[in-house]
Amino acid sequence: MTSTTNAPRTTPAPPPAQTWWRRPWIVPLLLVVAAFLAFSVPPYLTFDPALSRLEPPTGNDLYYPLLVAHVVFGTVAMTTACFQIWPAFRNSHRRGHRITGRVYVFAGVLPAGLLGLYVGWHTSAGPSVQVANLVGSALWLIVTLYGLRAARQRRYGDHRRWMARSFALTMSIVLSRVINIAATIVLTPQVDTTFLGSAELMEYSAVSIGVWLSPLLLILLTDWLLDRRRPGAGRPALRDGTTRTGERSPDAGHRARHRPH
Repeated sequence: MTSTTNAPRTTPAPPPAQTWWRRPWIVPLLLVVAAFLAFSVPPYLTFDPALSRLEPPTGNDLYYPLLVAHVVFGTVAMTTACFQIWPAFRNSHRRGHRITGRVYVFAGVLPAGLLGLYVGWHTSAGPSVQVANLVGSALWLIVTLYGLRAARQRRYGDHRRWMARSFALTMSIVLSRVINIAATIVLTPQVDTTFLGSAELMEYSAVSIGVWLSPLLLILLTDWLLDRRRPGAGRPALRDGTTRTGERSPDAGHRARHRPH
């Protein structure tokens, strides 16, 4: 005979306040972002197409101004994203978290992503890079809007998961540059064979590897970390249905309903 009486719920203990030094990745992240922006952004602020690291397509006078705008809005997204995922800032400055979150979405991702669709469509780096840029920009917009929608519906767990994916796509441009350098080093000896003597074709292939591989790797890493940090993941449940950290195990209700007298 079984009992249908639900066991009393245990209120999870609030998470302890996290100081910045308990998250040792935040300082290196800020330094990497600052170094990347200091290196990548200034050439575009001169408004000189000759200094652009992306070759403007011939006859398209609109491309370069929109590219500069894309870079500026992307800079806003990268800067505010760091504060969005910083636990100490998020827990201690809730209002600041909401403000920077709105800036991240409405003055960062949305305009940068929409402009990225145009810039990606008109890229001169070949069809593979074109498709990668279009897919990446579309995914960036979609996951960010899902995160915004979840926050407005007060589904904060879902909000954090979607915004973590948005952050991964925001930072994929940094990893893309690193992969591009590595791919160039690996492919350069193949210029005369695989690429039939075309260094330009080799460069397009290296860029393609970077823009495809970087968001894929970061999304996979992000979801792996999110699964590891789910409440109760990898922690044994106690008799009252909670884990050792005070979180309620997902199958605790099932065990309580079928507990024998």
